[in-house]
Amino acid sequence: MLETKIGTDISYAATLLQQGEVVAIPTETVYGLAGNALDTHSIEKIYIAKQRPLFNPLILHTHSIDAIKQFAQITEATITIAQHFMPGALTLLLPKKAIVPDLLTAGSSKVAVRIPNHPVTLALLQQLPFPLAAPSANPFGYISPVTAAHVLKGLQHQISYILDGGTCSVGVESTIIEVLPQVVMVHRVGGVAVEAIQNVTNLPVQVVKKHTSQQVQTPGQLKSHYAPHTPLYVGDINHLYEQYGKGKRVAVIALRQMYTQPNITNFTLSENGDIALAASHLFEVMHTIDGGNFDVILAESFPETGLGLAINDRLHRAQVQWK
Repeated sequence: MLETKIGTDISYAATLLQQGEVVAIPTETVYGLAGNALDTHSIEKIYIAKQRPLFNPLILHTHSIDAIKQFAQITEATITIAQHFMPGALTLLLPKKAIVPDLLTAGSSKVAVRIPNHPVTLALLQQLPFPLAAPSANPFGYISPVTAAHVLKGLQHQISYILDGGTCSVGVESTIIEVLPQVVMVHRVGGVAVEAIQNVTNLPVQVVKKHTSQQVQTPGQLKSHYAPHTPLYVGDINHLYEQYGKGKRVAVIALRQMYTQPNITNFTLSENGDIALAASHLFEVMHTIDGGNFDVILAESFPETGLGLAINDRLHRAQVQWK
């Protein structure tokens, strides 16, 4: 049985990756399960460890905007936006170059690329002669990990090493955009707010609303995702309690409101109503609840501004009806 170790040795992680192994790595968004993005055998190991369907593409991680040009075609308009947010929680969907394996992109002619804003992983990328493919380091469809302990819980005996970089500061996955001649398409809402993107471009910004259970263009488009084992429902807490909570052990995820119905345990994400802070706590709270002794999770709908869009996206796709 494969032993999984947690450590802080960047050089050891680099050695494993150069040997074709997969390693869990920290980023500012969530922990990633990383392998050589240019090696199909390493990419296959990622899909196998996560039990991820092959039609769901991976994100390529590199260390600089100049490095992106080795793997994808990038326009000046896209570079302008990238310079505002990279390194950071933004992923660019770009026409790929031939060096990028089709397995990474699930056969698409486009590749999703980002530069993580985490000192440990940036140092790791600087040591490597190749970029890293790195979806979230969790079993496919489960809550994304924001600590090394979360990774261990989900992938113990599946991978040999978890590079520990502390708790992820943003706490939700990156925003994925595609800069087209007439519009910026947001394929996944995430750690960079749509309003922030709008502020640095003259183009209209359009959010893709459709999620699917079939073929996808970018990561994060599947209808069911981020789901705990405990049934989760989203909406008005009082109505949901009447329908699903009576006589059960209920966990409530809310921005800051406390609910007082019998057998409720409240998990507030931000006492002062800070949406970015709430986003950074979301997956950590979901892991805590799912490891507890609850029958059902009820979650508020959050304000549809800033990172509230990302919180609502994750909660709605974690609902029991999509599992």
